[in-house]
Amino acid sequence: MTAERLGGILASARERVERLRPAARELERRAALVPTPRPFGGRRPDGSVGVIAEVKRRSPTAGAIQATLDVVAHARAYAAGDAVAISVLTEEAYFGGSLQDLSRVVGSVELPVLRKDFILDELQLLEARGAGAAAVLVISRILPAARLRDLAREALRLGLGVLVEVHTTAELNAALALEGVAVGVNCRDLDSFAIDLATAERLLPLVPPEVVAVAESGIETRSDVERMAVAGADHVLVGTALARLADPGPAVRALGGVSRRPRAGTV
Repeated sequence: MTAERLGGILASARERVERLRPAARELERRAALVPTPRPFGGRRPDGSVGVIAEVKRRSPTAGAIQATLDVVAHARAYAAGDAVAISVLTEEAYFGGSLQDLSRVVGSVELPVLRKDFILDELQLLEARGAGAAAVLVISRILPAARLRDLAREALRLGLGVLVEVHTTAELNAALALEGVAVGVNCRDLDSFAIDLATAERLLPLVPPEVVAVAESGIETRSDVERMAVAGADHVLVGTALARLADPGPAVRALGGVSRRPRAGTV
């Protein structure tokens, strides 16, 4: 993803937000009616690294991953494979997702569901809450520190978990200034779209032990999960490697069971 492409994605996100403004009261009403979601981000009691499996139709770099993806079947397969949570990409123009995908996944599994999108405004948080999401992804790279703080606080107020995505030490420091959030270290550089697992190996040990840490992007094999476990990941978020499979359940299970190496002071 070049900077130009990221700019296009953010422009699309801003347009979607503007289309939501006339429906603000209805979004508030829906959000207030939805039951409290399942908690997101807790560590596995057996001490292993959890797998957050992603529902993803396409991406700007990979193109079509599975354009005719049956999100319900995939979500149920992920649950059968012992995923700890499901991430649903809801960005429409570049990733082919939708809020309907999120709602359908929420209604089909007994797992917390993360809304993964380019969140810029509180209206998108209300959308997520109204669709039944347990948590939202907020990306430090695309938000000023004050805006990141305000969105995280509002999400928590609404009862949503927050996964703050970071790629640099400065972004990590901004995330760690927030209370009550989990940190996701994205191994993908959103400027170049290049992936380097060493990014997680560098940043994960800097996350305090009381903060849940997730390694994101480029994780495909059990050996990748083992690398992230050594670096201190509590969970790994796996997208394309699972979304492209007809039956991803066995693959999710094959990625699981890796012992988590506690970061300094982690119990």
